[in-house]
Amino acid sequence: MKLVIAVIQGEDAPQTVQALSSAGISVTKLASSGGFLQQGNTTLMIGVDDDKVETAIGLIRENCRERSRYLTPMPPMVEPGEFFMPYPVEVQVGGATVFIVDVERFEKL
Repeated sequence: MKLVIAVIQGEDAPQTVQALSSAGISVTKLASSGGFLQQGNTTLMIGVDDDKVETAIGLIRENCRERSRYLTPMPPMVEPGEFFMPYPVEVQVGGATVFIVDVERFEKL
């Protein structure tokens, strides 16, 4: 048995959980935040048999896509009379970070 821990973007969570559930894979969803943008993430904890790990990862891959966002950086401190107009910067967000851990014991109570 394996524990798949997937950190995904919050907006990818509903369709990912739905896809996993439709495939008969149980999932626990936790709200989280992090990354350099400090945006809302979702952490999925998925307990699966060894033969279903690739199925779970495939469903995560299909539903968690990378996308571009434009963010305006915080302006630096300027002296009085100076004017600084920050320009939006394109960054890549989304996708998934997946950890797969061996499970020594599992009990469903």
